[in-house]
Amino acid sequence: MKPRALPDTNLPPYSGGRKEMIGAAVAGAAGLLLTLIGAAFSPQRALLAYLIAWVYWLGLAIGAITLVMGHHAAGARWNVSIRRFSETIGATIPLFAVLFIPLLLGARHVWFWVSPHEPVAKEMHELLQHKRPYLNLGFFTLRAVFYFALWTAFGWLLRAWSLRQDDTADPAFTVRARWWSPPGLLLFAITFTFGAFDWLMSLQPTWYSTIFGLYIYIGSFVSSVALLCLVITGVRSSGSPLGTVISVDQQHNAGKLLFAFTVFWAYMAFSQYMLIWAGNLPEELQWIVVRSRGVWRPVGILILVGHFVVPFFLLLSRDLKRSPPALGGIAAWMLVIHYIDLYWVVMPAVEGSSLGLHWTHLTAFVGVGGLAVAAALFLFRAARPVPVGDPFLQDSLRYVQP
Repeated sequence: MKPRALPDTNLPPYSGGRKEMIGAAVAGAAGLLLTLIGAAFSPQRALLAYLIAWVYWLGLAIGAITLVMGHHAAGARWNVSIRRFSETIGATIPLFAVLFIPLLLGARHVWFWVSPHEPVAKEMHELLQHKRPYLNLGFFTLRAVFYFALWTAFGWLLRAWSLRQDDTADPAFTVRARWWSPPGLLLFAITFTFGAFDWLMSLQPTWYSTIFGLYIYIGSFVSSVALLCLVITGVRSSGSPLGTVISVDQQHNAGKLLFAFTVFWAYMAFSQYMLIWAGNLPEELQWIVVRSRGVWRPVGILILVGHFVVPFFLLLSRDLKRSPPALGGIAAWMLVIHYIDLYWVVMPAVEGSSLGLHWTHLTAFVGVGGLAVAAALFLFRAARPVPVGDPFLQDSLRYVQP
């Protein structure tokens, strides 16, 4: 059997996407400005909308770096030709550190424990005092600085080593990335878990769950894989030279990753619910009870069906995972349902009896997302789209589904 001809990977830096980059930046700036205007009239609603959007887009970047480190740690080769997408998304982390400042400035409107503004019950007061050494704005800010310093270091180093390898073809950079990735995965799991505790779980400071951080982390990772699937299918359908570098087998593998971690997300969600139900402790039940009644019950059912049941059965199909339109459609839906999931996590903390819909949810999402997309396109245009110096690039191009 004659071996298939390998595509040309000696591609110049990506020159397209300039209009999209500028458009995303303009949309992002406009979205943030409108959100700021909304905050002037309704600070709590606008800042909660901003928090959801910020965590959503930050999670995509964290998940992208996690995916890069996971492949390095596993010694994977099939993904080399598509790795630059995830490296680029992960390198946008510093932007989110800057975008965290509005949340710090308006912290008293977001997190009740920052400045309790109404008489609280004696038990609540005692609990807040007990947690004061951890839940205070100074330590809260220092933890965030540490998280972002760590995430930025890993995101930028992994990308920098990969870019330098483009020029030198030195395999030592691959060795370095594979050596640092296993401890990096552990550090990311710990720090993002505590980030979820700080930014989301502390919205209800009397509630706690040890699984909650991993639930948020895995949800973000699933969405990052979905974003990668969406990018892959879009590039392959574009007919561009870069699209010829990505094979249907690599697309299939990305679809399998999406399937596997969708199941893992469901496992984490079930584990959290089951442990709270079995424990039957008042301080744990409050979180589940409010999200299982009234207007929030249908939202929870939608998340169960849309985040697990439907994707699970659809992604069982081999043909679907190898079809760009079909896989792209599923990936787009997963990105939508992840936002609904975060909305369901955040809003019942302050809106127990209503959905709390507000126009700033749209402006905040566009604002943070527009700047994130613009930053990713800017970085992608500044480098080769394929890691041409990686010693396993040829193996990636030859990859065939077993």
